[in-house]
Amino acid sequence: MNGLLDLSDRTTRLPDTIGMSCDPASWIRAIAERGDRAAFVSLFNHFAPRVKSFLMRAGLPAERAEELAQDTMVMVWRKAARFDPSAGSASAWIFTIARNLRIDAARRDRLAAAEADAIEDSPPPPPADTLFDAMERADRVRRAIALLPAEQAEVLRLSFFDDRPHSEIERALGIPLGTVKSRLRLAMARLRSLLDELR
Repeated sequence: MNGLLDLSDRTTRLPDTIGMSCDPASWIRAIAERGDRAAFVSLFNHFAPRVKSFLMRAGLPAERAEELAQDTMVMVWRKAARFDPSAGSASAWIFTIARNLRIDAARRDRLAAAEADAIEDSPPPPPADTLFDAMERADRVRRAIALLPAEQAEVLRLSFFDDRPHSEIERALGIPLGTVKSRLRLAMARLRSLLDELR
C-alpha cells in the first residue's frame, strides 16, 4: 500500500522489545537520547493504530489517515528531543502532532483545490494573432490621433482615455458644451477617415 505499513492489519505489527517499560514518555526519552529504535517500535505499535483511528474519526478516509499516522510517527522520531513531559503526557503530545498535520494537510488540499479551480475558471489567453491585431489597431489609432487638430485630439483624449463627462471637459477647457460636442463629433469623423487611410 504505497510503501506504507498497513495499520489496519494487526499482523503487520513491528516486534516489541523485550524488557522495555510500557511508559510512552520513557520511549520518547530513549528515542531522543539514544535514537533507540526498539523504543520507537514500541511507541509505533502502541500509537500508530490509535492515531489512525483518531484521524479517521476526524473525517479522513482510511488511506489518508494511515499516511498521516505514519507522518505523525516520523515527526515523533525527528522531534523526540522537543517532548517535555512537564507540559503534558506523551499521548497528548503525539495527538497534537497528528492534529496539526491533519490541519496542514487540509490547508494544502484547499489551496490545491482553489488553484485548480482558478486554472479551470480563468479564460484562455487570446491567440497571438488576436494580440498582434490589437497592438496593430492601437498603433493605427495613436498615429491617427496624432494627425488630428490639437483641440480635437484634446477633447477626444479627455472623453475616451480619461473617461471624463462632457460637462467636466467644458469646465476643464473653458469652452461651451456645444463646442465640446462639436469638436468630439468632428474628431470622431476625422479619426474614422484617417484610420481607413492608415490601413
